[in-house]
Amino acid sequence: MTTKHDPITSILTRGVSEVIVKNELESLLRSKKKIKLYLGLDPTSTLLHLGNAIPLRKLKAFQDLGHHVIFLVGNFTALIGDTSDKDSMRKPLTQSEIDENFKTWKEQASKILDFSKAETVYNKDWLEKLGFKEILELANKFTVQQMIERDMYQDRMSKGKPIGLHEFLYPLMQGYDSVALGVDLELGGNDQLFNMLAGRTLQKVLNNREKHVMTMKLLLGTDGRKMSKSYNNTINIADTPGEQYGKLMSTTDDLILDYFELCTDLPMEEIKSMAAEMKAGGNPRDYKMRLGREIVTIYHGADSAAHAEAEFKKIFQKKDLPSEIAEKELPEASYNIVELVVTAGFAPSKNEARRLVEGGGVKIDGEKITDYKSVIDLKKPHLLQVGKRNFLKVVRR
Repeated sequence: MTTKHDPITSILTRGVSEVIVKNELESLLRSKKKIKLYLGLDPTSTLLHLGNAIPLRKLKAFQDLGHHVIFLVGNFTALIGDTSDKDSMRKPLTQSEIDENFKTWKEQASKILDFSKAETVYNKDWLEKLGFKEILELANKFTVQQMIERDMYQDRMSKGKPIGLHEFLYPLMQGYDSVALGVDLELGGNDQLFNMLAGRTLQKVLNNREKHVMTMKLLLGTDGRKMSKSYNNTINIADTPGEQYGKLMSTTDDLILDYFELCTDLPMEEIKSMAAEMKAGGNPRDYKMRLGREIVTIYHGADSAAHAEAEFKKIFQKKDLPSEIAEKELPEASYNIVELVVTAGFAPSKNEARRLVEGGGVKIDGEKITDYKSVIDLKKPHLLQVGKRNFLKVVRR
C-alpha cells in the first residue's frame, strides 16, 4: 500500500512526462531489486542549465534509493549532434570543442549528483569501435518510414529544409549506448523519446533484455520558450547567485509552479497550496521571490540566496545601485558603445551588442544610449549598465 509520500510513487511521478512501461518498472522497484540506469548528455556547451538539471535531479533521486546510476558523457554522439528539438541540421562539433565543453561539466553536475557513488562513462569508448558492418546491422532494425515520420523531419520537408542522412544515425548511436551499458532504465527529456525507444528496441533484440524509459517534463526558459542556449533564455547552474535570482524573477508568472515542481525539493502538497493561493489572488512576485531563494540555496547556499534577494530589492525595488560593482581597466582612450559592451563581456558579438544598444538596454552613468555610433570617452570613469542586472565600472588603464 502506498501513500502520497511514498518515495517510489514520487520518483515515478514528480516531473515525469511518461514511463515505458510504468507498471512493470514500479513492480521492479518495489521488489527492492537494485536497478542500473543512466542519463546521457552531449557536451554541446560549456554550461549546464536548470533544464539539464531536471533529469540529473531524477538520477540523484534514484541514487538516494541505492540504485546503480551512470552519468554518460556523449563525447561521440556530440560529433553528429542531436536534432530532436531543432528545426535545422545541427553544426557538428570538433573533438577539441567537445573536450573543452566538458571541462567544467563535472563541477557543475556535482552540485546535484554524488559522483563518488556514480559511474561516469564516455560513449566514444564503444561507438568509435563500431565498423560499417555493425552499423548496417543496427540500421537494419529500423525503417526509413519510422525516421521520416518524426514531426521535426515532416516540418523541415514542408519548408524545403535539408535533412542530413547522418541525422538518422543519431538514434542508432544513442540506442546502442543502452546495449553497451546493459541498463534497466534510461532517463531523458521528453524530446528524447524516439531516441530512447530506439535503445529499448536494440536492447531487446541484441541483449534479450527489457529497458524501461522515463521521460522528464521540459523546462521552459525565462521567455516562455524551451530553455535553450540558442534562445539566450537559460538559467545556468554556474550562474552567480545574483544572476540566478534575477533571471528567476524575470520569468513569466505562468512558469512559477512548473519551476517549483521541476527545480526544487518542496513537497508537492505545498506547491499545490501555493497554486490555490495564487488563484485566490496571491501576488506572483512573492512566490517568485520564494522560488529564487529555494533555487539559489540549492546551488549556492542559504546565505548567498539571502544576499541575492537583498541585492535584487536594492536594485529593482529601491532603484539603488548594487553594493559591489566590478571595475575593469581598458587600454584605449575611447570606445564605440558597441565595442565597449563586447569588451566588457556583456555581449558575445557586435551584432548582439548593437541589438542591445538599439533596444534601449545599455546605459552610461544612468543615461540610456540608443545610438550604436556613440563614442564613450574614458578620460573619466563611467558606470556601464547592460540590461537590468549587469553593471561594470570602466576606467582608462
